[in-house]
Formats: sequence, structure tokens, C-alpha cells
Amino acid sequence: QVQLVESGGGLVQAGASLTLSCRFSGSTFRRYAMGWFRQAPGKEREFVAADKPSGGSTHYADAVKGRFTISRDNTKNTQYLRMNSLKPEDTAIYYCAAGSRLITSSIALQNAYDYWGQGTQVTVSS
Repeated sequence: QVQLVESGGGLVQAGASLTLSCRFSGSTFRRYAMGWFRQAPGKEREFVAADKPSGGSTHYADAVKGRFTISRDNTKNTQYLRMNSLKPEDTAIYYCAAGSRLITSSIALQNAYDYWGQGTQVTVSS
């Protein structure tokens, strides 16, 4: 059974940076597409970024393009989300997700992912 554990969230000021990590276990990490989603208070969960397995393409929501970078280390079974120039509107719970059957057209869709982490809180103060 795949398990995902996020870490790295916290409270920062606007303009700061954070790197979130998602530790994957229970299967072969390099075969999975990995995504990051976030849910702000009172809002629905939304897509942030994702990458295809084994060095495939990366995808970003327009709101984070140019500020966030998704990456992975297959030797550590870990996915990362580097977040620069954080804004108060980035405040949310951030979730990582894994999917083994994603195609590019579905990579931003929550129901395309099979497994989810518990989330990590990111709070950006103004």
C-alpha cells in the first residue's frame, strides 16, 4: 500500500521561500506521477503542480508558474515542491498525491490520483 507523508510546511512572511517534501513508500516511486494540490480555508482543493515519472514533463497552475518548482529524487523516494516569492494567497494546506495511470490531459485532476498524503500547512503572512 502506497503511503505519502508531507513535511516542510510552516509560517513565513510574504516573499520568503519554503520547500515541501513528500516521502513515498510502499511501491516503486519512479513509476508514479506525483502531484501537489492545496486547499485554502473556505475554498476547494486546487491543483498546484505535477510531474510525470522518470524525468517526464512538469506542469504548473498559472498562479504558481515561475515561483514554484516541482522535482523528485528517485534515490530517496521523495518529491519536492520549492516555493519562492510566497504570497498570502498561497496560504493553504498542501497535499501531495501519487498516480500510476495518469496521462498528461488528466494530470491536474484530483480524481486521476490514487493516493494522497495527510497534508502540511503553509501560512504566509503579509
